[in-house]
Amino acid sequence: MHGAGQKRRRWRLRAAGVLAALWAGAATVPAQETKAPERSADELVRVTVANEVAAAAHPNPLHMFRSRKQTPKGSQTKLYVETNDALAAMLIAVNDQPDTQEQEQGEMGHLGWLMSNPDQLRKKHAREKEDEERTLRILKALPDAFHYQYDGTATGTAGVGAAGDPLVKLTFSPNPAYEPPSRVEQALAGMQGYLLIDTRTGRIAKIDGTLFREISFGWGIIGHLDKGGHFVVTQGDLGLGDGEWGITEMSLNITGKILVFKGLNMVWDEVLSDFRNVGKNLTFAQGVELLRTEENKLAHGEQTSAALKLETQKSHPPR
Repeated sequence: MHGAGQKRRRWRLRAAGVLAALWAGAATVPAQETKAPERSADELVRVTVANEVAAAAHPNPLHMFRSRKQTPKGSQTKLYVETNDALAAMLIAVNDQPDTQEQEQGEMGHLGWLMSNPDQLRKKHAREKEDEERTLRILKALPDAFHYQYDGTATGTAGVGAAGDPLVKLTFSPNPAYEPPSRVEQALAGMQGYLLIDTRTGRIAKIDGTLFREISFGWGIIGHLDKGGHFVVTQGDLGLGDGEWGITEMSLNITGKILVFKGLNMVWDEVLSDFRNVGKNLTFAQGVELLRTEENKLAHGEQTSAALKLETQKSHPPR
């Protein structure tokens, strides 16, 4: 993704599922015990969102990282590599058990198919770009879509802001004067929750939102989102020593209907970890090679661990 692909997708969601469909920290202390704020809560959000938009537009190193996604049906662990062409991914575990040889062959077959089909790779790139643009539109809408109030402070932890940084908690509720320009922003009118803002870096460390009423699209004909839907997105310093931030955890529990009769049920918790810089220029094929190398390392480590465990059992047989 020349340009777009090199941008660190700060509010990127494969979490875009979270925001496209709509869209942890430390304990707080009462707001009245904190120092009087120097700017209004609404203005703080406007400045912070401007920082987020600027960060998304700034070319940053590409990364390899791990994702563990838990759903009611079980968990999947994947390795991801950001490339200039598209996001490369490989399944490495199901329900915390290493993937089988058949699953591994299937993953490599799919990646090979993408590498040998430029049109499909371009379509994948286009879908990812659309998701990023929808997410960015919602991010840009935050200052106008809600009213904010100070509600205390917290301290950043690993994955939620930067560890030790001061965080400000702001509650939000819909701005009745806001008119969503499209369906992408429409769900914001039925949402309330809170933000945690890292005041040292001027970044959003966490957003926690709940649908307090049903949201209908196209008078209910296109679909609706049920009251009570909930999502959480956290981001923070990736611990790479360069101040880079990224999404670290996402939680989604959204139900509803699409086109009246088709059920919508999106429930998952996803943790992103083990971030590593992989440079600023990487083709999809190079990303796949990195995935293959990393998967081989993991498989070798698992085999070594199993062999050591077996040797220990032989040396100390059960009585």
